[in-house]
Amino acid sequence: MNINSEYLMQLKKIVLPSLNETLYMVFFSSLFSVLLGIIIGVVLYITEKDGILENIFINRVLGVIINIGRSIPFVILMIAVFPLSKFIVGTVLGSKAAIVPLTVAATPFVARMIESCLKEIDKGVVEASISMGASEWQIIYKVLIPESISSIISTITTTIISIIGYSAMAGTIGGGGLGSIAITYGYQRYRDDILIISVVLMVILVQIVQTIGNILCKRLNKK
Repeated sequence: MNINSEYLMQLKKIVLPSLNETLYMVFFSSLFSVLLGIIIGVVLYITEKDGILENIFINRVLGVIINIGRSIPFVILMIAVFPLSKFIVGTVLGSKAAIVPLTVAATPFVARMIESCLKEIDKGVVEASISMGASEWQIIYKVLIPESISSIISTITTTIISIIGYSAMAGTIGGGGLGSIAITYGYQRYRDDILIISVVLMVILVQIVQTIGNILCKRLNKK
């Protein structure tokens, strides 16, 4: 009984702080990447050919930047933005520093997906809003966002799940979280129990996010 109590206390000291670090990384990087991604995605949509604020130059420049960002593997990207992490948070180690590369990695994906969501909207709805005298800003927040909200929620869900996976990779190179203890204890110290617990917790997080996302999509789906 004593041994079991000590073992559970040891697990608690190792796993709980790492779980908190993962939740911290996932929450803030998801928040920042979704906000930035929605803004960039909307700009991509409204500046395309025949868009409400057509600007082919801006559209193409943003498109190239997004394509470059999406083509770089996360581990390489994380190392590449070490200077940016150092500049913003003062360090390249820990969960706080990992938020920067996680946000940089997820934002291009969100932007492109948001653009795709907006392209699914019937052009007639936008044209009707223009004919009624709606301004560009009113079209964005009263037409484009509401009409594609279900698809946007689906995009956000997929993004959070991807970031959960990215956070595990971040942990392998000093990002902290469940990925860090999976490597430090599970792999390097042959603690299969820690490795299994880390994997199970990641799976549970993904299932929770996916379930909430599915419920919201069904409730907000206007089609």
